[in-house]
Amino acid sequence: MRNYTLGRVWGIPIRVNISLLVFLPILAWLIGSGAQIAVYADIIEGLAPVTIDPAALAAESRWTIGVLAAVGLFVSVAIHELGHAWVAMRYGIEVQSITLWILGGLASLSSVPREWDREFWIAVAGPAASVLVAAVCLASLYVIPSGLPVVVFVVGWLAVTNVVLTVFNMLPAFPMDGGRVLRALLARNRPYASATRTAARVGTGFAVLFAVVGVLAFSPLLFLLALFIYAAASGESRTVIVGDLLEGLTVGDLANTEGVAGTTPARELLGRLLGSRRSELPVLDSDGRVVGAITADSLRGISPDEYGSRTVADLATTDLPRLDATTGAFDGLVELDSVRSEVALVERDGSLVGVVSRADYGAALALRRGQEPF
Repeated sequence: MRNYTLGRVWGIPIRVNISLLVFLPILAWLIGSGAQIAVYADIIEGLAPVTIDPAALAAESRWTIGVLAAVGLFVSVAIHELGHAWVAMRYGIEVQSITLWILGGLASLSSVPREWDREFWIAVAGPAASVLVAAVCLASLYVIPSGLPVVVFVVGWLAVTNVVLTVFNMLPAFPMDGGRVLRALLARNRPYASATRTAARVGTGFAVLFAVVGVLAFSPLLFLLALFIYAAASGESRTVIVGDLLEGLTVGDLANTEGVAGTTPARELLGRLLGSRRSELPVLDSDGRVVGAITADSLRGISPDEYGSRTVADLATTDLPRLDATTGAFDGLVELDSVRSEVALVERDGSLVGVVSRADYGAALALRRGQEPF
């Protein structure tokens, strides 16, 4: 789904997902409803020496309250993510972007630290920032003039909401902050992959609970959150396990360097592919140098007559992603995912040396699984 960049903080792009832009009017309507104003007015009056007339606010300013509170909420979420980003940058980790979307925010880090203490402090920094926002909002209630009832209510609402969201976010439901804290603590005395699997199982359990409650309470947002937690927990677990299986391997280790000569008639190609049980092969020039690749996509749309008149070089393609042979195998897989490609050309010192595909990754993972107890 499309993201829009609003600006930069500390050089970090702050983006808003289109899902949030669609949801904001709904959120403003929910917050500005008379029932919500009445409930929060009682809570705010219990926190600070202020007096709020919920009936007057609901009648005169409900939409203003809804819009200000909705925008304020996602400013709070951005500050929460900036808390994560600030600590990550202190550890020398690049923060690629912060994205605000319908279920909150996401600080995208260039890498997730496997040192338990670093992950712990990065994870708790977000909730700490939210608690700070809540404290500032609560303190502001003591100095905001009573003649500004809308401001009093919105600031008080943000104080309460930031506390509630902090408590909710610290539930040990991976991949929320509480789940990352749980993984960090587990990783103190067990392998990182094992800690991730345990945290992911706990997160999956919370996802099931949220889904049941969401259905029973007719809460689409809670059900959507359950689906997100389930998918993210499962995905994180798989990612960490794959990363561990590929540890120590490079793209060059997985690449296929045994190619087919470009002068080979196309009619012989199918036999070569079937014999090698591959759907892609490097294409070699007359000097034996890799100049491209033949892939399954290269063969689509070729008529039987063309197989008799064309060579492999005619069908070869160079329009593929390129990976350096020294790149870590896991980083190469991430790059394939980012460009949504099944195959990449592999180069070393600027010269092509082979091709690597998802099938090569699958074979490597299968071999590693057979060797290691995962």
